[in-house]
Amino acid sequence: MTVPPRAMRVGLMVPASNTTMEAEMLARLPAGSTITRIGIPRSEAPLTRETMPAYREAVVALAAQSFAPGQHDLLVYGCTAAGFAAGPEGDAALARDLAQCTGLPVVTTARSMVQRLQRLGARTIAVVTPYSDAVNAQLVDFLADGGIAVRRLDSLRAPDLAALCAIRAPEVDALARRTMGADCDALFIGCTQLPTEAILGALARDFGRPVLSAVSATAEQALVTAA
Repeated sequence: MTVPPRAMRVGLMVPASNTTMEAEMLARLPAGSTITRIGIPRSEAPLTRETMPAYREAVVALAAQSFAPGQHDLLVYGCTAAGFAAGPEGDAALARDLAQCTGLPVVTTARSMVQRLQRLGARTIAVVTPYSDAVNAQLVDFLADGGIAVRRLDSLRAPDLAALCAIRAPEVDALARRTMGADCDALFIGCTQLPTEAILGALARDFGRPVLSAVSATAEQALVTAA
């Protein structure tokens, strides 16, 4: 008899403006799972190398106040663009700091993206994001460090948080269909704010290749980490 996966108690850290990740991730976790969402305060301005240290300190302090092993099974850090901006080493260092201050296993969305694509054997991919060219370049570099090349990339280029939060699934679907090509092993849809749960299955079926989102990759990695 197959034993159903056990329910999980997940601590989730996302930018305070993120209205998508909690529900879409919960839909991918075992029945009975719970998510405790903590919104990370963010300014409208994009993160830079100069502002990252203060942001990182704030994230660690907030995690220490909010999560503990007796109440949660693992911690998910879902601030995708900040992960790309920190780079692979910076993202890994933040994960270590979060684990140390909470006593929990930590999953980051940026690292989950690479791990899930590597597991699929995807080496050349298409990417869809809502980001600026500068953030897209950081994403490409993050993937390259994991041995994954971006052959095709297009973006909705949301100019601010309000525009990002206004993006709907049909816009993401249309951009994905314009961007994906037969020369790509998989498609990755970046940003945990983008709504993708309703479109991933149809895209994968129509392309005949894997389609991952920032949320789906994170949820799958959380299941592996908690197993």
